[in-house]
Amino acid sequence: MKNFAIAVIAGDGVGQEVIPAAKQVLEAVGRRYSLVFEFKDFDWGSDYYFHHGRMMPVGGLELLRPYKAILLGAIGHVDIPDNITLNGLLLPIRRTFDQYANVRPAYLFPGVSSPLAGKKGGDIDMVVVRENTEGEYAQVGGFVHHHQPQEVAIQTAVFTRHGCERIIRHAFELAKKRGRKQKLTSIIQQVAARAESRIDPHAATHTQSQDIRSWFAALPKMGRCLRRSSRAWSETTGRANQ
Repeated sequence: MKNFAIAVIAGDGVGQEVIPAAKQVLEAVGRRYSLVFEFKDFDWGSDYYFHHGRMMPVGGLELLRPYKAILLGAIGHVDIPDNITLNGLLLPIRRTFDQYANVRPAYLFPGVSSPLAGKKGGDIDMVVVRENTEGEYAQVGGFVHHHQPQEVAIQTAVFTRHGCERIIRHAFELAKKRGRKQKLTSIIQQVAARAESRIDPHAATHTQSQDIRSWFAALPKMGRCLRRSSRAWSETTGRANQ
């Protein structure tokens, strides 16, 4: 039998609910395919922060290094600023182990009702692939006149050719494995992040961007919000150039 050592960080909120269920699923898979999952639980997260003043202990990343994978639930608490939970646990893990691809399958199972009208089991079957270490996660920026009435905060999203190319390649390779569903849509939020809209076409010259109006049809509220933001951005840009 093949053994897998898994580090487990249940974290906060719903993480405490989904991680025990995820362990049961892995154990069921193990019984069927002669695999053994050895779980090691780490009590890091918001409760750990309240007791110790940090999201994980000093040297925590080295404690994770020997494991084959990290099973992580959810991190966050209403009484802890996001920059603390993000920089105290999530980003250090992503950067240290180069977890650049955020892969999110979305599948509508038979018997599960959908908020989208007329959709039945199997009609929704997509995978969202998002870059996980660059962009706003690059943490480039800072403050001027910090804690003063005239305080200004600046944050720069960083998109490197290397980062864009490998996430695009990862998405293409995933699409090739999806049988008849070999369709890839590139979506860029050009309203708020203009740098990657210039670098992506150079990083993947063969990427065929699809019209995101299909997403608006499925998510009308999101579409209206983005269209209003786009008009506001265009009007602001126009006034600035006058």
